[in-house]
Amino acid sequence: MKKVTKMLLSALLCSSLIACGSSNADSGSTATAEPTKTATAEAADGKVYNVGIVQLVQHVALDASAQGFQDALKEALGEDKVNFNYQNAAGDSATCNTIVSSFVTEQDDLILAIATPALQAAANGTDVIPVLGTAITEYGTALSIDNFNGTVGTNVSGTSDLAPLDQQAAMFDELVPDAKTIGIFYCSNEANSKYQAEVVQEALEKSGKTVVVKTFSDSNDVQSAITSLVAEVDAVYIPTDNTAASNTGLIDPVCSDAKIPVICGEEGIMSGCGIATLSIDYYELGKTTGAMAAKILKGESNVSEMPIEYYQNPVKKYDAARCEALGITVPSDYIAAERAE
Repeated sequence: MKKVTKMLLSALLCSSLIACGSSNADSGSTATAEPTKTATAEAADGKVYNVGIVQLVQHVALDASAQGFQDALKEALGEDKVNFNYQNAAGDSATCNTIVSSFVTEQDDLILAIATPALQAAANGTDVIPVLGTAITEYGTALSIDNFNGTVGTNVSGTSDLAPLDQQAAMFDELVPDAKTIGIFYCSNEANSKYQAEVVQEALEKSGKTVVVKTFSDSNDVQSAITSLVAEVDAVYIPTDNTAASNTGLIDPVCSDAKIPVICGEEGIMSGCGIATLSIDYYELGKTTGAMAAKILKGESNVSEMPIEYYQNPVKKYDAARCEALGITVPSDYIAAERAE
């Protein structure tokens, strides 16, 4: 009996030791975390970035800036390293807010805002996610920053589509020197349009012109407002204005029938209703913005320290068909714009 008891105790002791050994082996296996760390490091190195794009309205200039941005960012990060969620607000500022909210909820890595209302929505929607704007005329005006020095200083930066406004005003003397009364036409709900209009008005009045300002609140007012304006003026200036850009089909026949020449803030509007513009390349502007985004996403730059960048080489362009129809002699330093087929 004693022998049996001793054998049982010995067996239990061995079993206990085996169990302890098994427990230590399992713990050692669980603590071996190096493969997990390596996998995490590889995942970080191969990160796929999610970028939300909110665009106010579909328009050739804004579309070109979006394409340039995407092309530049894919080139910098790799085709398979960035996902774009490209949303168009169809001209509705409230929809910009909704789109931005979805980007914030999804915790996108960066937001691109195309046109001023989109930028305002993004700036109001997050103070954490980096926001870049493009096709924005003047950031101080857009974001209500007094004495703007060129750097926003928050999570917002970007590129400006502002061409020299004094040079745009001077185009009236170059192309229609007999025009004494100039109409300025823009959407009253676009802060950057108002900014351009005020600068150009001052330049025109300094050159001895009489200026008549006519605004419209939305697309429903465009036709009646332009019809009223052309009855009072010899020529019209339309700044870079998103609502006007979307309604050149209404503006053009009224001005053409009245034989009123229109000088525009950008080439997309000119192609729809104008005789000339001091043009920037919106695709290249978008590429510049994409290069800024790449630096932010790669940790090479802090968005709060990035100054606004500008297009450096605007070009004088004219619409040959409209100039010929109006009998306008175009100076040699203007380039004929290509017309879409």
